[in-house]
Amino acid sequence: MSDPLPHLDYEAFARDLDALRAEELQRLGPDDIAHVQRMERWGRTCAALGYATAWIAPNVVSAALISLGATARWTIVTHHASHGGFDKVPDAPARFTSRVFAKGRRRLVDWFDWMHPDAWHYEHNVLHHYHTNEGLDPDLVEQNFAALHTDRTPVALRYAAAAFYALTWKFTYYAPNTWQVLQRAQRARAEGRPVSVDGIANPDPLLGAYDLRTPEGRGFWRACLLPYGLGRFVVAPALYAPLGPWAVFSVWANSVMAEAMHNLHAFAIIVPNHAGGDMHRFERGVSDRAEFYVRQVLGSVNFNTGGDVRDFLHGFLNYQIEHHLWPDLPPSAYQRLQPKVKAVCEKHGVPYVQEPLLTRVRKTLDVIVGRAAMLRSETRSKSARRAARRATDAAPN
Repeated sequence: MSDPLPHLDYEAFARDLDALRAEELQRLGPDDIAHVQRMERWGRTCAALGYATAWIAPNVVSAALISLGATARWTIVTHHASHGGFDKVPDAPARFTSRVFAKGRRRLVDWFDWMHPDAWHYEHNVLHHYHTNEGLDPDLVEQNFAALHTDRTPVALRYAAAAFYALTWKFTYYAPNTWQVLQRAQRARAEGRPVSVDGIANPDPLLGAYDLRTPEGRGFWRACLLPYGLGRFVVAPALYAPLGPWAVFSVWANSVMAEAMHNLHAFAIIVPNHAGGDMHRFERGVSDRAEFYVRQVLGSVNFNTGGDVRDFLHGFLNYQIEHHLWPDLPPSAYQRLQPKVKAVCEKHGVPYVQEPLLTRVRKTLDVIVGRAAMLRSETRSKSARRAARRATDAAPN
């Protein structure tokens, strides 16, 4: 492992980024709420049009609209609300704040999904965001697919595994993974232990979450799989019974297609955010905010940005660098910050990776199947930087 940025003044880099954040916090206001409400309407309109036409016959258009509505709900509204992205916006409606959104029964209204909102918080907000591309990151792609990288695994089988997860990953990966993280956190609290990162990150076989013989497995079915599975694939089609059996079947078929399309779309705009042969991974945790900033830029990638339509289709995940620097801002803030962050990175010589989505998907697939490896890097800790400064100060002129 080597230092990828030996020239960088971490403190100066952090000061410039802190100044951008402070400036942006002063700008937050009604326009940011109006923006997310518009994105929410776009998503709900897509879903409504999809279901309004789903009864006619199984068709790609209805399924795609339902899928796009689900993706927008997760990536734009839920993702930012759960991070507290609207908590700092003056006079933000309570339903968008992290203390209200998807809490209790509001889950059915705000985010009805395979994943439990509390489980998503621990897995995504805590582990992934503050241990990005470390061993403790549950979403580290190279680590999660390492079992495929053996001489005994044919290349075709590796691609088949990638395709399977891309079409099913919310059910086969995200739902059980987030649930297991939540269970470890709840066990720690019940036993009077602190909810430590090391404790909740310890991986368990994902298949264990589905085991009905265990309390954890039964809870997973009761809290996650059955509510969403029955709601999406049984109750929703049954509502069309007055239109006849063909309508019920058509809605069911379109719901299944929409689920696969939603998984594929989400996989494409989420998984490549931190994967590729030009992305860095790290062995230890960060020491301070300055090192955190460096890690988030080195370990994240943006797709093409600009314009609400483009950003809506990307789920605003095309601003991944800005989002990982400051997870608690609304999506509209990232639109304003993106060119400024890029300029700061260019000023300090920090690589700012931004490429089209399909390019990043290809680079991610190379990592998944073992054709490329991520960069192993060692950023400088606060103590190492202090020691270097002391050595420089003590050196004779």
